[in-house]
Amino acid sequence: MEAMKIRIKKDDKVKVLTGKDKGKIGKVLKIVKKTNRVIIENINVVKVNQRPTQANPQGGIVEKNMPIHVSNLMIMCNSCVKPTRISMKLLENGKRVRICKQCNQQIDS
Repeated sequence: MEAMKIRIKKDDKVKVLTGKDKGKIGKVLKIVKKTNRVIIENINVVKVNQRPTQANPQGGIVEKNMPIHVSNLMIMCNSCVKPTRISMKLLENGKRVRICKQCNQQIDS
């Protein structure tokens, strides 16, 4: 499986397009580039049976955020407050920035 170019970064706000959490908005916690997946705060939460360990001697049932595929997400623009596609633009100083396709404003991470 080939890794895609992921234009979503940590701490971005994203909207879920498909699945059980469709329509929800959350903050990106972690990006797994190898599998093209993203872990989002309070999205795709499952209950996992945890074995007793030294850190958690009781064990029990724990809620855990599971990764979701990048294709099921859309980044939220800060200025127009809508889910949008993004483009890349090269500034005069050589820095690349992400641009909202709807309002042509820079997306800050």
